[in-house]
Amino acid sequence: MAMDREHHRLFIGCRSKVMAVMNSDTGQVITTLPIGDHVDATVFDSERRLIFNSNGEGTITVIHQDSPDKYSVVESVKTVPRAKTMALDPKTHQLFLSTAEAGQFEILVVASGEPRASTSNPVLVGAGDIASCDDLAGAYATAKLIDKIPGTVFAAGDLAYPNGSDKDFSNCYAPTWGRFKDRTRPAPGNHEYHSTGASGYLRYFGAVAGDPVKAYYSYDLGQWHIISLNSECAAVGGCSAASEQGKWLQQDLKNRVAGCTLAYFHKPLFSSGLAHGNDVEVNPLWEILYHAGADIVINGHDHDYERFALQDPNGKADPQHGIREFVVGTGGKNSHRIFANLVANSEAHQADTFGVLKLTLHPKSYDWQFVPEEGKTFSDSGSGNCH
Repeated sequence: MAMDREHHRLFIGCRSKVMAVMNSDTGQVITTLPIGDHVDATVFDSERRLIFNSNGEGTITVIHQDSPDKYSVVESVKTVPRAKTMALDPKTHQLFLSTAEAGQFEILVVASGEPRASTSNPVLVGAGDIASCDDLAGAYATAKLIDKIPGTVFAAGDLAYPNGSDKDFSNCYAPTWGRFKDRTRPAPGNHEYHSTGASGYLRYFGAVAGDPVKAYYSYDLGQWHIISLNSECAAVGGCSAASEQGKWLQQDLKNRVAGCTLAYFHKPLFSSGLAHGNDVEVNPLWEILYHAGADIVINGHDHDYERFALQDPNGKADPQHGIREFVVGTGGKNSHRIFANLVANSEAHQADTFGVLKLTLHPKSYDWQFVPEEGKTFSDSGSGNCH
């Protein structure tokens, strides 16, 4: 545990692979952030506004304090397994870690100048509709891609078929996308709720998945505000502006510090997929995001890839203020891979290639790239600016 004495904030490393930020005066947990496995020590560099968590798996999770109530994961630094007892020299900004070998130490020198969170361009990569227990070939193919792409992983719902049960997550998701669970920020889909209250999903991801009653949350990544929403509206009291989730989203957007905004949830407002297509139930969430100046929405549900031009919640092209939507249901599920007639503003689409969407998040812009499974050639890439 470490403390920011100036702002009365406690930083608590938990064995559930999260760091909790707590108001030391009130006991309120302000937020949680993902860290590595078997955390041993947490230290705070008050001058650099950086928090370090040393993990027994052989990593240090570096978190930047953007403000007393806003935090973003900067990177995961590789050390050596079991190098976890840690101390910070506040004058030199060096971290000292003892290794498993008696009398040996590893020294990590923190770069001088501004923290990396303000100068780097973090990567967000992922997909939805992933591990199907009847055929894991697709999930293994996309996991192999993410193994080679550093950054934060989004998982946009329907992660473990058929029922999102404990068994489905243990036997099917864990051997594939579970390989990078420590850097994954998930969202639930309809198959997660085949198990009562998405219980298997919530037990598997723990605190990283947010409040277990709600399963929606937000975090910052570099200069971007990222929001994971729950499109199973009936399960969380609705998705309207007057619902608890709608009110939370409006307040979250009002309080954000980061300049660019991205949201992901399972069911898309717009989709040309034959199996599901447009889902108007999430329109109120889009309305809130649109009027708050959000830039990107990512979904799954239809098991294909589709990119839309900037548009408003009514499907009208809006190159000045519109949101760019990506449907990325290409994580590995081997059905629902057929298009109907294309929806207005659809700019790119394919339904025969598993793959992941890689987003490089610049302070005021973004680059996108669809990365296909090995042996396939479909590609889609481009850039956009934040509002």
